[in-house]
Amino acid sequence: MKWKLDTTHTQVGFSVKHMAISTVRGRFSKFDGTGETNDSGQLTAATFTIDAASIDTNQGQRDTHLRSADFFDAEQNPTLTFTSTNITQRDTEITITGNFTMRGVTKPVTLTGESSATVKDPWGMQRTALTLEGKLNRKDWGLSWNQALELGGLMVSEDVRLSIELEAVAA
Repeated sequence: MKWKLDTTHTQVGFSVKHMAISTVRGRFSKFDGTGETNDSGQLTAATFTIDAASIDTNQGQRDTHLRSADFFDAEQNPTLTFTSTNITQRDTEITITGNFTMRGVTKPVTLTGESSATVKDPWGMQRTALTLEGKLNRKDWGLSWNQALELGGLMVSEDVRLSIELEAVAA
């Protein structure tokens, strides 16, 4: 079965340590994706595209900086993409490994989480959902801007935690 992301019921978020003491959270507001499941209802393929300029950390000046060449370089690299290469599922536990492209660099990323059962909504459409988490080192994709802090540590952590809550509808 083919699936299309329901973007009105999906959140794509991230978090990163700031000054080694607090966590800054953000999200992307524009994205799209598709998936396929086999006859047993297990996910067999997934693709995801994110509009880099849609980043939102609830602070305009920071968002402008994140869109700049210091980070996403959204003007030259308008999208982030993920294409699955391997999916394993056991009951509701799911692990999706895929190629993640950001700033023109493609590297593998693994997302883990839970899948939901398929349900029929009140309008007769089949729906399913995934809750996924992952972690990446932003420097691996060329997002290397930082400042050393006087007391040690870095202004922005290199580790970025990903958090995705997605809902899909049968295509």
